[in-house]
Amino acid sequence: MTTPLDAHREENARAGALKDIKSTIADRGVEYLYYQAVSITGRVVGKVVPAAHLDRIAVKGVQQHRTAIANLQADRSGTLLGGGTEAAEYTAIPDLDTFAVLPWDRTVGRFFCRLYEPDHVAGAPGAALATDCRGLLLRAHAGFTARTGLELRTGTEPEMTWEGPGLEASFRPDSSPAYHIEHLERYRAIYQKVIGYAQALGFDMIEGDYEDGGQLELNWMFDSAARTADRLVTYRQICKQVARELGIEASFMPKPGTGYMGNGCHHNWSLWRGDVNILAEPGRSELHLTGEGRHALGGLLSHTPSAMAVMGPTVNSYKRYWDAGQFAPSRVDWGLDNKTCTVRLSANGRLEYKVPDAMVNPYLSHTVLLAAIEDGLKNQTDPGAPTVGSSYSSGSPGRFGKLPMSLGEALDAFGSDDCLREALGTELAGLYTAYKRDEWARFNSAVTSWERDLYWNDIP
Repeated sequence: MTTPLDAHREENARAGALKDIKSTIADRGVEYLYYQAVSITGRVVGKVVPAAHLDRIAVKGVQQHRTAIANLQADRSGTLLGGGTEAAEYTAIPDLDTFAVLPWDRTVGRFFCRLYEPDHVAGAPGAALATDCRGLLLRAHAGFTARTGLELRTGTEPEMTWEGPGLEASFRPDSSPAYHIEHLERYRAIYQKVIGYAQALGFDMIEGDYEDGGQLELNWMFDSAARTADRLVTYRQICKQVARELGIEASFMPKPGTGYMGNGCHHNWSLWRGDVNILAEPGRSELHLTGEGRHALGGLLSHTPSAMAVMGPTVNSYKRYWDAGQFAPSRVDWGLDNKTCTVRLSANGRLEYKVPDAMVNPYLSHTVLLAAIEDGLKNQTDPGAPTVGSSYSSGSPGRFGKLPMSLGEALDAFGSDDCLREALGTELAGLYTAYKRDEWARFNSAVTSWERDLYWNDIP
């Protein structure tokens, strides 16, 4: 029987599959290749191999200890999450269509890989690795399309913070430097390098702005969900490289400081049946959602409390929601061009989901998005009326419940949502939960500087 690993190897071994890549390697003098995967937290892991071994690695792949998918993180008892030290390796096979040459060093290229059980493992040799979040999204989207006839297209808004000499925000009290060209001009060297590298890697960069204390957002054109996820991971790598070149720091920490806006990663999404966006009706100019669009939105809203464990994946993520007045949503609702809502109909045919933050794993967030949307379509979930006015002024949690206000609450909600857990699969959902439960426990057992400042000399 042909396994998924066999099929991927055969695809890479077919005649002519490597022809264009080899030509590029020869023309540009590429000497090294990264074979990279993405861990459950969004960290890029992999190996470097001399380019001369491309033929062999394209078919054989590279091996890594499977706990790399959980960052080789040990829990508080010292056990490596994802199988322990005795776990088998996984096999990483490159997706040839993801080949790119790094524009900051053209001697280096890269591939994204999909991950498999090795040939020799007992039980299911050659099966897709259950904890491979990128492979999961590719399979989830294919299944979603097969069942619904729809394609999910998304664009993300990757807010992030830059720090270094001369980058400090300076503005009047009780105002914000958002959209200030003077602040954007301070970041000219940053945005020029980031945009230039992104364009060299095939991004269609479209716009950007300065938003708050050290926060820069640069956007690219929307695309199919998996390509958007790959580009977001690549964008983060670009930003880290630019920071190294300029001697500054680039961070995707969701809430790096109190009193100014946190770093979100809003997911703007639409649903396409062929060339038709089913969220909007042709010829209608007023803001509206079609019936199918409303059901898809209803599914997303109904699963948002439990989706937060993925969309807000860190302890720090929830500081966005406690720091009032900084544009983060406060209740599960939607509105027509209403920036205070969890989901904003920003334009006909496009819904903006505001809970994902800058440290989100885009493969998991898109898999969850697909599951929630499909559940809404299947059950014809009614999203209710759009919120009018500020969501912040309402004391009611609304029909879909309240947003979790800590990672612990979010994990509890995720644990009770069979739809989302099934979308991730038993093994990945279990590993993700164990990793994040350990993170939450570590935070709760840590003594912070805030506690020292408050309590050290408080009594008598």
